[in-house]
Amino acid sequence: MVKVTSLHMFSGIAAVILLLSLSGRGLAAGAEYSPPVANDNPTRVFWGDTHVHTSLSADAFSMGNRSMGPEQAYRFARGETVTAQGGVKARLARPLDFLMVADHADFLGVFPRVYSRSPDIIDTRLGRRWVGHVEAGADFRVMMEFAMLAMGIGRAENLEQYVDESHGVDLELLESLHGLDVEPELQQSIWDRVGEVADQFNEPGLFTAFIGYEWTSTPDGNNLHRNVMFRDGPKKTSQVVPFSSVDSSDPEDLWRYMGGYEEQTGGNVLAIPHNGNLSNGLMFAETTLAGEPLDKDYAERRARWEPVMEVTQLKGDSEAHPFLSPNDEFADFENWDRSNLFTTAPKEPGMLEFEYSRSALKNGLALEQSLGVNPFHFGMIGSTDAHTSLTAAAENNFFGKMTNSEPAKGRAAQPFTEGELESDMELMNWELNAGGYAAVWARENTREALFDAIKRRETYATTGPRMSVRFFGGWEFVEGDAQRSNFADFAYEYGVPMGADLPSRQKTKTPRFLVSAMKDPIGANLDRIQVIKGWLDGEGKTHEKVYNVAASDARPIRANQLAVVGNTVDAASASYRNSIGDAQLATVWQDPDFDPAQRAFYYVRVLEIPTPRWTTYDAAFFGEAAPKDAPAFIQERAYTSPIWYSPPH
Repeated sequence: MVKVTSLHMFSGIAAVILLLSLSGRGLAAGAEYSPPVANDNPTRVFWGDTHVHTSLSADAFSMGNRSMGPEQAYRFARGETVTAQGGVKARLARPLDFLMVADHADFLGVFPRVYSRSPDIIDTRLGRRWVGHVEAGADFRVMMEFAMLAMGIGRAENLEQYVDESHGVDLELLESLHGLDVEPELQQSIWDRVGEVADQFNEPGLFTAFIGYEWTSTPDGNNLHRNVMFRDGPKKTSQVVPFSSVDSSDPEDLWRYMGGYEEQTGGNVLAIPHNGNLSNGLMFAETTLAGEPLDKDYAERRARWEPVMEVTQLKGDSEAHPFLSPNDEFADFENWDRSNLFTTAPKEPGMLEFEYSRSALKNGLALEQSLGVNPFHFGMIGSTDAHTSLTAAAENNFFGKMTNSEPAKGRAAQPFTEGELESDMELMNWELNAGGYAAVWARENTREALFDAIKRRETYATTGPRMSVRFFGGWEFVEGDAQRSNFADFAYEYGVPMGADLPSRQKTKTPRFLVSAMKDPIGANLDRIQVIKGWLDGEGKTHEKVYNVAASDARPIRANQLAVVGNTVDAASASYRNSIGDAQLATVWQDPDFDPAQRAFYYVRVLEIPTPRWTTYDAAFFGEAAPKDAPAFIQERAYTSPIWYSPPH
């Protein structure tokens, strides 16, 4: 008995000694063994679309999208097979990570009720009129009157000028267009349902469904649209209803609404302007919508509420334009530049400067110099603006913009018209751009993490492919840092990511940029990486330059010149070969023209090798000739958010 007790005591003492010994070999205070615990740097790029319309949108519904609601949009984005409005099966090759259904706030969910003769709509004066149009087979009049309201005609002072252009709409109706007077209870219930469906498909860590909508300001046909994105769930978003262009077509009023939402609910919200190429010079104008010069207050509010810009989508690409950037050989990409949305206002060359993102970024430097704040301090994303509920941006899986441009023999040669609503754009379906997607660097796939990443502009746009791009700026990077095994963690420690401002200049150093790009795993190889720089000189004039900084196939870059990568596209079979280009490109680049006294921005453009355009895939699939003016191939691309430099005060 005594022996056993002694052994027990010995084993207890030994255990204490062993524990003390092990604790002495532990980690230093504050140290963490697990790297993910030790830092919270974004480690993944998440892919999504912040701009898709369903049958709840008045235009989508009236143009034929009658059965594809938000549920179908989320299912498609998550990788499920759905049946498109045209009756064919549709599925993404790879699911998306997030989606925001951004149906138009104007008459949200009302058109399905008009066509179903819902009592809560028929009991309104305009509702009865619209039902009458439907029963008379004049559906186009419903859409025409909705479009007129979106243009602000219903509240314009000069109503008379529209009477003769309104296809028989009389002045009395024009004066009451804004008086559909959807009951507040109905409006609230429709919006509540939007939030409920988003929550149904939102699975933190797996798939993010943002609650949001589109504010469709279109004064005189000029596109000032914004997508409004909430960080929150329906518990907060249901405390308000969407602010629409019927309420106001002025973005400053939208910002006031957003501020009121945050104050009322404690939530968070931001707005994403659409590509500006259909705004006829208004999107990045240097005056307010009322015509007043921009001031510091305006600049602060715009920069605060609109952190990113939708730079590429179905209605064209608005990164650059050859008229504005004649020395950029890749500026002429999927440009729509002949009109605004659907009025007779012609496109004038002087408008282009205030429509394209690169020129806006340059003008922002000058405005910051004079106002003290840059109103155009925005990052970049892409999205589709699909009205089919199908966020498909791949050239070989393109489902069009409206149901009349869904896959079908001859669709490319059809005019891009919205039903019988006349358009002066004179565009054809083949001119539709299949892009794009939004890429977001974040730690996890949740509403909160993705929203915060968009807010800090750690985003980039692609025209469809899912290439992985990282871009950092700093003062300490040296050649070889791009090949580090801890590339990203090192870059965060010694620099700033895309969307940020360079830290204060260190002594006499020149900024250095660390950039890496990897091809889409199931896509084309890469051609090159370019850095686009814009700057403001001492006389207040803006400039730009495109630098080739990394090239595939060991092509030398001499005096900033780079030979073309080649072209393997076989248009007849709609195929290409990855026998040219590289799977990955990375480099550290130092600005050779840096002037510490000049404000500047830098962003990266990554180009793929040439691949078939969607019209080429269509021609091969349907056995028909592609439209003669349609390009047989394109070079898909990515645009990162900029990094800005400001001189010391």
